Amino acid sequence: MQNEAIRDAKALGTPKMLLLGLQHMFAMFGATILVPILVNNYFEGEGISIQVTLFAAGVGTLIFHFISKRKVPAFLGSSFAFLGGFATVASLDTGIYSGMTMGEKVPYACGGIVVAGLLYLVLALIIKLVGIKKVMRFLPPVVTGPIIICIGLSLAPSAVSNASANWLLAIIAFAVVVIFNIWGKGMLRIIPILLGVVISYVVALIMNAGGMTNADGSAILDFASVSAASFVSLPPWQWCKFDLTAILVMAPIAIATMMEHIGDISAISATVGENFIADPGLNRTLMGDGIATAFAGLIGGPANTTYGENTGVLELSKVYDPRVIRIAAVYAIVLSFIPKVAEIIGSLPTAIIGGISFILYGMISAIGVRNVVENKVDFTKSRNLIIAAVILVTGLGFSDGLTFTIGSTSITLTALALAAIFGIILNAILPGNDYVFVEDPESDMIHKDVLMEGKVKTEMRKK
Repeated sequence: MQNEAIRDAKALGTPKMLLLGLQHMFAMFGATILVPILVNNYFEGEGISIQVTLFAAGVGTLIFHFISKRKVPAFLGSSFAFLGGFATVASLDTGIYSGMTMGEKVPYACGGIVVAGLLYLVLALIIKLVGIKKVMRFLPPVVTGPIIICIGLSLAPSAVSNASANWLLAIIAFAVVVIFNIWGKGMLRIIPILLGVVISYVVALIMNAGGMTNADGSAILDFASVSAASFVSLPPWQWCKFDLTAILVMAPIAIATMMEHIGDISAISATVGENFIADPGLNRTLMGDGIATAFAGLIGGPANTTYGENTGVLELSKVYDPRVIRIAAVYAIVLSFIPKVAEIIGSLPTAIIGGISFILYGMISAIGVRNVVENKVDFTKSRNLIIAAVILVTGLGFSDGLTFTIGSTSITLTALALAAIFGIILNAILPGNDYVFVEDPESDMIHKDVLMEGKVKTEMRKK
């Protein structure tokens, strides 16, 4: 590990820069490709292409770097937060969705992602005009934390369903991720998800060769699509479509991912030792993330988001040069033009997905819990208890959402959308909202210490 931070990777030479970019890409790779695999399960194999996902992640990262003045060392990968929205759109069977094939529903889900991305631009503009502290007053941790918790818990049944296809494989995938995440050293600890996929896939190959089958008697692996795929081709881009129901399903999720973005940028700032919230500014990073997300949805890909794994790689390597992340983005784009690799990845057994999802879905909820704990939300206050309780019950209780008709248009508000709406409204109207967002927590702590020291000295003088 480097003792001193490297802010200009050019000093290492081109070969090492390329190697560092490859390392960064692989650290992001596992989670990024897992999203389209999970979405394909919801849409019965007619969901989002892994090729398009990699292309959207690579281009989206470059868009983010351009808008953020090439200062922030962040990689944008597929967002897990939108999985619940994809699952809901896949299950829609009213209005225009009645009689649609699964593949025909996907563009509408992507259209909702485009609108979600545009919401980032709205928040970026508001922050620029009125300042971040006033905006964040309407989105305190007592609202965003429970919403994130609901996202993870609402996906839990699908993790169990996928794992039940072959519990042995699921347990192996789960165990590998846990072992490397807890006891792994160096780079191995940064990529536990990728290792879980690779090692359990090797086990699946051995089991398949030995004649073992899934619980329902089906083959563990099917390579028909792999053999049919070409080595090089264009990603199968598809234009998104817009419908109010799908928009209302997907767009509210942006509330959670925008909070995730703010947390990730804060974490990267602390790791690198630069305040990116101030320069290039949170409005610019939000704009970059939003445009990248909208672009991904436009071409039929999943939403993009800043990655926590990114911070881990920065901390491990001590290489803070954003050029390295841009090299990783180029690798992702190149890989998107190799469908043979994409199909091999797509042949991943659902049981492995289920085993890994046990951790991933729980981690989403755990992030929500962490959001509440780290911000010291006071649940001795009735207002906070009421807000959190309503969000949790709404987000988990309205499993089928709420459908109503305006004119001839059938609109479905999902449980997550209802939870977000109720939470924001309650937070706005109930008295006692004392949340203050701090742009630089460290300087704020110093400020508090100075005030406390002054207070103690004053009390001593009085005595």
